Amino acid sequence: MRADHLSIRRWDRLSGLMQYAFLTVVSAVMLMPFLWMVSTSLKEPAKVFLFPPQFIPTPIRLSNYTEVLQSIPFHLFYWNSVYIAALVTLGTIFFASLAGYAFARIPFWGRGVVFLLLLSTMMIPNEVIAIPMFLFLREIGLINTHVPLILLPIFGAGGVFGVFVMRQFFLGIPKELEEAAMVDGYSRAQIYSRIMMPLAKPAIATLVIFTFLASWNDFFDPLIYISDRELMTLPLALSLFTDESGTAWHHLMSASVMATLPLLIIFFFAQKQFIEGVSMTGLKE
Repeated sequence: MRADHLSIRRWDRLSGLMQYAFLTVVSAVMLMPFLWMVSTSLKEPAKVFLFPPQFIPTPIRLSNYTEVLQSIPFHLFYWNSVYIAALVTLGTIFFASLAGYAFARIPFWGRGVVFLLLLSTMMIPNEVIAIPMFLFLREIGLINTHVPLILLPIFGAGGVFGVFVMRQFFLGIPKELEEAAMVDGYSRAQIYSRIMMPLAKPAIATLVIFTFLASWNDFFDPLIYISDRELMTLPLALSLFTDESGTAWHHLMSASVMATLPLLIIFFFAQKQFIEGVSMTGLKE
């Protein structure tokens, strides 16, 4: 019996080491493009495509970053992306949480049908409605402004996804909390703001990461609705490093590194709540 116990423990240790080794290899493969991006951002132009590739550039060329800031108004594009992504994220959380609470807790006629119809809009590709939406926004004078980049994600597929996430989370909160609050004289608005929203931090963190990431990386909508250079967002600005003579890879990678930093910062601060939200959201029908 003791020998069997020792063999089981050895097998458990061996299987654990194999799992860690496999995950390490997968992580290294996934991190390779990011490491190449950082490495290229510090290389001289002539050494970008050397073979075998240099992952540790020699010499390190920090001037690539200053050249990016001097060649284009990068700070303006950065600000445009920051405030647009922030407004989209805040608006999506507000409206999605309200709608998610209504679908999860407030009984009304046709609630299930309305929710299914709402989810069905996620199956419509953005490219299908791009032309009619462009014509409509042009008629009301919103083309070449940031308004479409803010409102369309909030009330489009991204907002519907947010409604789904918040609804699923609210369904997992015991009804007894809400019933006890009603006995104490709480209104629906007070229950939503004082009970539901503080408990929904994991779902909110999940929604913040997905929404901010989608808005920050959006290239299609700015390409359609923005034509003035000073209104461009970062995805459009990155395309400025490619012209008829080729791509300035050292500048493009330097700008990409700077564009990636806000995403890393947000995920770093929200990762704990994000992981908890992913594990808890979607468990109930």
